[in-house]
Amino acid sequence: MLAAGFDSLLNFMLFLIFTGFAVTAIVFAAMAREDAYRAAEKQTKKFWLIILGINLVLNLLLPMLFLQIAGLIAAIVFMVDVRPALAQVSGGGRGGRRGGGSSSDGPYGPYNGGR
Repeated sequence: MLAAGFDSLLNFMLFLIFTGFAVTAIVFAAMAREDAYRAAEKQTKKFWLIILGINLVLNLLLPMLFLQIAGLIAAIVFMVDVRPALAQVSGGGRGGRRGGGSSSDGPYGPYNGGR
């Protein structure tokens, strides 16, 4: 009895995590510009929207663990490989600089070489 309850809770938590990750990935894929995909030399925006959309639909309509894991892998590839490349091409790279800045800028301003 207790094991069945734990199993159903675990399945529900996996469903929420996988579906949430799929929604997040498809939102990021939809927000990026089409030309950024070409500039980053990645698959097209349409390709990623189709793959991630199929992932989301399968998670919602056919919650089988094998299909969920396959969809999770596609979403992870997008989030780990494609999204950072799109951000770099679009000028939204990491570092928190909003005005561009120089490559020699440190966290507190320009680095002057110890002068």
